[in-house]
Amino acid sequence: MTGGIHPTAIVASGARLARGVTVGPYCVIGAEVEVGEETWIGSHVVLDGRLRIGQRNRIFHFASLGAPPQDKKYGGEPTSVEIGDGNTIREYVTISRGTVQDVGVTRLGNENWIMAYSHIAHDCQIGGRTIFANGVQLAGHVTVGDWVIFGGMTLVHQFVHVGAHAFTGMGASLSQDLPPYVMAAGPMARPIGINAEGLKRRGFTPEAIAGLKKAYRTLYRSGLGLEEAKRELEAQAKACTPVRDILDFVARSKRGVIR
Repeated sequence: MTGGIHPTAIVASGARLARGVTVGPYCVIGAEVEVGEETWIGSHVVLDGRLRIGQRNRIFHFASLGAPPQDKKYGGEPTSVEIGDGNTIREYVTISRGTVQDVGVTRLGNENWIMAYSHIAHDCQIGGRTIFANGVQLAGHVTVGDWVIFGGMTLVHQFVHVGAHAFTGMGASLSQDLPPYVMAAGPMARPIGINAEGLKRRGFTPEAIAGLKKAYRTLYRSGLGLEEAKRELEAQAKACTPVRDILDFVARSKRGVIR
C-alpha cells in the first residue's frame, strides 16, 4: 500500500496515522484515534473516541469503530477500543467502546475476519484468527477465544464465554458458555459434537481429536452429572492434554455451559 488520505476525508488534528495508512473518501477520524502502519480504510468509515488500530488492517466501507456503547449506563467516560494487526473488518461492522462497569476496553486481537453487519458490543474480548460470518451479534462483556468460527446470524448473550476452536451453526443463539473445541447449533444452541474438521486443518493429531471426542461424550452423552463428568475429564486430561482446556473452561464458567 502506498498510503494517502482522500481530500474528502475529515481527519482531526490530533489523530495519529502511521506510515502507509490509506484513508478513503468521506471518512471521519476523531482526534484520539491511532492507526498503525499500512492499514487500509475504505470510504465512509467512522473512527471515533479512544481507538487504537494496529498494522495492516483492512476496514471496509461504512464501518463504525469506537463509538459510544449502546448502554444506558454509559456517561461519557474515557473508555476505549483496541484492535490488533492484520484484521479484515467488512462493511457496516460496528465495534463499541468499553464501559467503566467492566474493563473499560473492547478488544479485538490479530488476524480476525469480521464479515458484514456484525456487531461487537462494549467490553467484548476477542482473541485471534476468529471468523464472524455475516450478521453475527455479540452483546456486551462477551469473551471469545482464538480460532472460533461463528456461523451467520449467530447471537451471543451478554457475559457468555466461547472457548477456543469452538464453532456455531447459522442462526445459533448462545445464552450459556460454549466450551473449547465444541460445535453448537440451533435457535437455543445445543452441542452437536467436536469441531473435528477445523482441528484437522489446524494440525491437531488424530490422537488428540479422538481424545477430545471422548471428552465430549463424557460431558454430553454419558448421562453423568456435571460434577461426575468433571472427575472423569480430570482422568482423561492426563492422557490427552487438550482435554484440560475443556475441564478448566467448565470449572471457570459462571453462566454454566450449554447442555
